[in-house]
Amino acid sequence: MNKVWEFEGLLQQDDWISPAYVTTDNSGLITDISTQKPILDIEVESVAGYAIPGFQNAHSHAFQYAMSGLAEIHPDPTSQDDFWSWRETMYNIALTMDPEQFEHIATMLYAEMLSHGYTQVAEFHYVHHDKEGKPYAQLAEMGNRLVSAAQTAGIGITLVPIFYQQGGFGKAPSDKQRRFISKNAESYLELLSASDSATKKYNKANVGLGIHSLRAVDQESITAVLNEAKQMPIHIHIAEQLKEVEDCLEFYGQRPVEWLLNNFAVNENFHLVHATHLTAEETTGIAKSGAHVVLCPSTEGNLGDGIFPLGQFQQQGGQWSIGTDSHIGINPLEELRILDYGQRLTTHRRNQLISPTNGDAGRFGIDMALKAGRKAMGNHTVAYFEVGQPLDAAVIDAQTPLIATSNPKNLLSTMVYSGDRTFILGTMVNGAWKVKNKIHYASDQIVSNFKTSIKALKFR
Repeated sequence: MNKVWEFEGLLQQDDWISPAYVTTDNSGLITDISTQKPILDIEVESVAGYAIPGFQNAHSHAFQYAMSGLAEIHPDPTSQDDFWSWRETMYNIALTMDPEQFEHIATMLYAEMLSHGYTQVAEFHYVHHDKEGKPYAQLAEMGNRLVSAAQTAGIGITLVPIFYQQGGFGKAPSDKQRRFISKNAESYLELLSASDSATKKYNKANVGLGIHSLRAVDQESITAVLNEAKQMPIHIHIAEQLKEVEDCLEFYGQRPVEWLLNNFAVNENFHLVHATHLTAEETTGIAKSGAHVVLCPSTEGNLGDGIFPLGQFQQQGGQWSIGTDSHIGINPLEELRILDYGQRLTTHRRNQLISPTNGDAGRFGIDMALKAGRKAMGNHTVAYFEVGQPLDAAVIDAQTPLIATSNPKNLLSTMVYSGDRTFILGTMVNGAWKVKNKIHYASDQIVSNFKTSIKALKFR
């Protein structure tokens, strides 16, 4: 059934359209965008909000949402707590979940993402096997659960099954990693194929290729799977921790990004997650290759990872997206703020999210996160909203006091630098409300299932 949506404004690349009338068909695809009300005898829904493109969450480990806050209690405050000790807590939790519990946790997370304005998530997925480390009869059982979770919540998903082969550079995997492991490239490619099949049941799902890290897969196997990548987005953790850099130097004689660039034809299909420890040459090398960086500021701060050299990267034309990784934070506005403020604290300058042609930090941040985020999903569409594309939107509440008193040129920066979840009136996917008037359409059942699963797991 065709429908017309009347928004206070609709954000396009060059400016706001206001008022904005958007017509959609019965599949939720846009058939018309205008400042004039269409002369059609069809339903019109007036929305007291400003529509911006839905946010793209380019890096997610859904199961880690269940451990939020659990790694912040330090039994021995005098001992060193870092990424590697945090990882042990994460491994222990990963070993506890059955497929149904895994799905309930992911569904709760994805509903929360929608409530914060995300409409698509790239799920960096490596909990593949059962609790004993044996493959399920349905090889992509856990990937199927993630796709089902996304479909129930109503978010788009790019399922990125992760190749995780070893426990470190030249080291066998540990027992706690047993749910993650594909022993060779052939077994990973079988998992990738099964994961691709899992996405076919949901029209907002697709698949990407993922390598956990250089430490987790040997060179021969990386080569074998990348030869099969074709045009899929390729996701990889890289240079997140100082120890990782040191171990790579010892094993390969080069730093992680240096080695990757020297050994593979890195291009715009690559999405390098974190990359927090780079030399100037590596930073320039990523930018010149066309590869994207995925930054997860709330998690990177929580884990003490480091701060990405954003200024140099942007000066070289580098492109970046945002993700929420361990989900210690889920708000895209907060991710953009933390990203910017980390740069301000290290450079002592305020104008960080800018380009030579765009000095509006809020607009620049949204534009970069949108376009590079879409590419992380394998979507190379650059138009914000256009005929033939789905109406996927985060809708800013026009009655929020700071928004209600802003003129259009200040709206985006007001939202990015002052906004929280209450600024999001609702979120639309394929021309349908998934969150309306700040309430997710299936919240009662999703929350109930989540609580039941968490209580059964007994680790919170």
